[in-house]
Amino acid sequence: MFTESDLRELVEYSGKGPVLSVYLDTEPSLGNADAYKLRLRNMIKDILLPHDVEAIERYFNQEHNWQGRGVALFSCAGDGFFRSYPLALPVRDLYHIGDRPSVKQLATMLENYGGYGVVLVDRQGARLFFFHMGEMVEQEGVLGEVVKHTKLGGASSLFGRRGGVAGTTRHEEETVTRNMKDSVESATHFFDQKHVRRVLIGGTDDNVALFRSLLPKAWQSLIVGSFAMAMTAGHNEVLVRTLQVGGEAERERESGLKDKLISTAARGGDAVVGLDKVLDAVNQGKVQTLVMVENLHKPGFSCKSCGALSLTSGDACSVCGEKVNRIPDVVELTVGSTLRKDGDIEVVMGDEQMEKIGGIGAMLRY
Repeated sequence: MFTESDLRELVEYSGKGPVLSVYLDTEPSLGNADAYKLRLRNMIKDILLPHDVEAIERYFNQEHNWQGRGVALFSCAGDGFFRSYPLALPVRDLYHIGDRPSVKQLATMLENYGGYGVVLVDRQGARLFFFHMGEMVEQEGVLGEVVKHTKLGGASSLFGRRGGVAGTTRHEEETVTRNMKDSVESATHFFDQKHVRRVLIGGTDDNVALFRSLLPKAWQSLIVGSFAMAMTAGHNEVLVRTLQVGGEAERERESGLKDKLISTAARGGDAVVGLDKVLDAVNQGKVQTLVMVENLHKPGFSCKSCGALSLTSGDACSVCGEKVNRIPDVVELTVGSTLRKDGDIEVVMGDEQMEKIGGIGAMLRY
């Protein structure tokens, strides 16, 4: 399972020779292992890095199990560096040769599909799930004391409601609250252990509301949605709802982010739009959050000495005055440079708003 630490290793790696990055789509609907290998051979047949090509072909022939929907590989034979990442999500076929690994696709997937904590709750316990990069893993559930119901004519206060719910005893309330607190404690430990960045809660409205109210505020701020679901729901049912609700929440968040980016830049605040201004901000280490549409590519130039990026070559690097080299995709290096300088990457859906600003902008640190 590809993680933030894996991305960080790739971002910080700089080989002693050329680094070959290869992404191969192995979606089952596209064929079988032989078909994938043929596509791979056609993609890399003209690459003049024989030791790296051999390492990649050896991996597919001897190690890869062909169970996922995509795979990313990185090789720098001269440095003895080789990394392989089978993925549960499809990728776009690609090879890239450069001083550093090509991480844009992985950074995009990690942003859109990484770090979801999902919890199903009822009055007795909880089931905990971790959804990451297309894979969902269920942990051991939490089971508390059985809530025994005694029919009564009156009502007591349940979950802070005036008048409570008819037929509910104080003992039941206390049992439910105790169980829910145990579930919250287990869930927060689980979220922390898994480095969860987003939280989804499933259950009845009352159970979701009580669980949410008992969560520490730091975790409440990470809740992106909730949904109705029984504790007995199947694994695949939970996965489908997670993708649906998480996707809706992500689109709403993206819309707000784009509005904030464009309005802040328009009034001269701490934001810039357009690739030329973004590159200037990246070169100065000012980018806090890089916001861009998926599949954005643009040729440009990179300084061989200081690594500064630009759209035009000029006579020399505008930062240090040294020679610049032409590169096939300056956006790829923009992603890597932002991550190395502790910035964040936000990949958003393309629309008229983003088209007007060239598909890219950045929120600045200062």
